[in-house]
Amino acid sequence: MAARRWSTPSDLLTKLRRRWSSGELLAAYALQRWEPIVVPVRAPTGAELAEDFGAAQDWLAAWKAIDPTLVRLEWKRVGGRLVGSNEVPHRAVIDSPDQVWKLLRVRRQVETFAGLLDTTRRAAPVLVEWMTAEPMKVLDNEQSWVRLVEVVLWIDRHPTTERYVRQIDVPGVDTKFIEQHRTILAQLLDRQLTPERIDPAQPPARFAERYRFRSKPTYVRLRALDSPVSAAFGPFSEVTVRLDELASTPLAVARVLVVENETTYLALPPMPGTVAVFGGGYAVRALAPLTWLHDRELIYWGDIDTHGFVILNRLRQVFPHTTSALMDEETLLRHRAHWGREAAPVTTELAHLTPAESQLYRDLIANRYAPKLRLEQERIRFSAVERMLTD
Repeated sequence: MAARRWSTPSDLLTKLRRRWSSGELLAAYALQRWEPIVVPVRAPTGAELAEDFGAAQDWLAAWKAIDPTLVRLEWKRVGGRLVGSNEVPHRAVIDSPDQVWKLLRVRRQVETFAGLLDTTRRAAPVLVEWMTAEPMKVLDNEQSWVRLVEVVLWIDRHPTTERYVRQIDVPGVDTKFIEQHRTILAQLLDRQLTPERIDPAQPPARFAERYRFRSKPTYVRLRALDSPVSAAFGPFSEVTVRLDELASTPLAVARVLVVENETTYLALPPMPGTVAVFGGGYAVRALAPLTWLHDRELIYWGDIDTHGFVILNRLRQVFPHTTSALMDEETLLRHRAHWGREAAPVTTELAHLTPAESQLYRDLIANRYAPKLRLEQERIRFSAVERMLTD
């Protein structure tokens, strides 16, 4: 039916709501760049009037019912020999912002935004430009906006390199607040702070690192394999220490063994002059600051699967002299009864494996022995572990 193609007052409201939701109308109002809104009205043609005059009359009645103090209709004449000349609206014009606010029933939101804009202009004028560009984000955070601005100003006034995020001292703000609002805080801080206060390489999700707060320290878990207990740890056989402190305090050992599995790490047999490090899978990348490892024999022992070789490759990127243990074809074939399946193998090109390791890695990718083959290190017979480590 032709009537379905004719514009209705509901269509007008839909277009206005869309422009409101985009922030366009509120931005124009805030920047004092308001222009009358003109919306074309698709009206019946003369032929359509003749075809369905009753529907056209109903359509026209709906437009005439609109409050003329809110919407100004501009008319044109259509029709002709069959139905005579008729006036129909062809444009709807909203002249002032107040008319839009009444039509959409958003006056409270407008007044709220105007109040927040005024308050922020006095406290943090640098943020005003962002507010006028993103007014709907301001309204989405209207309950928290004052605290958000206070957080931005607090960070701007205080050096962060010696503070944790936990030390931000603003009433009503804790670390949960920062975590929940870090995306919008990042957008505001990027405008308020000077460039040297921001690390652009860090995303907003890494809030502390991006704004140069002190980061939560990384810890390394180590176990002395000497028997009796090595002097490296004093009276302790096992310690967990901060990575930055371990980096500046080289251990008096000849060999470091990085093990991926915790149970295996705890069960390792005695080895003279050796310390075991619980690597915890991809956490081995955290060992990079331990530059003194370049002067130690360094061994990595992980699962025989594609991820195990990726981890070995990453460790060797930092420490090229790293050797692997029990990650060879012979070990794999001797433990056929203990084979499992790798949930999500990878096929990344690895440039830091030995020829033998590369071949086994490619064989795993090609499913040469079995589909998605995996031999977890805790499934290797412990007698083989003892022979490898004590020979």
